[in-house]
Amino acid sequence: MMAASMPRYDQDRQGIIFRASPRQADVMLVAGTVTNKMAPALRQLYDQMPDPKWVISMGSCANGGGYYHHSYSVVRGVDRLVPVDIYVPGCPPTPEALLYGILQLKRKIERTKVTRMWYRR
Repeated sequence: MMAASMPRYDQDRQGIIFRASPRQADVMLVAGTVTNKMAPALRQLYDQMPDPKWVISMGSCANGGGYYHHSYSVVRGVDRLVPVDIYVPGCPPTPEALLYGILQLKRKIERTKVTRMWYRR
C-alpha cells in the first residue's frame, strides 16, 4: 500500500488521497487479517462513512483469512462483515495489482448512477 503511494506509481494523479477520518472517506481499503475482536470496529468505521461508499479487500488475508484461515479468532473474509466491491488478490499484492483494483473500482463508480435528493427551502 505504501509502495503504491511512491513516485514510481504516483497514485495522486488518480485522485487517491489518504484520509484520517472515515467521515471524509469514500473508499475503505481493508488490508491484513481481520480478527473477531477487530470486526465490530471495522463495521463501525464502515457505518461512519458517508454514502456512497465502497470497499476494496486487499490481499489473501483480507479476502479469505489467508495463512490464519483455520484460526478460531480470524474472520474468514471481510465480506462477512461489510459488502466488498473489489477484491485484490496476492500475498502480498503488488502495487500494480492495487492500482489495477482501484482503477476497476473507478470504472465501476463511473457506471453506477447515484441519485441524490435535493430539497428546496
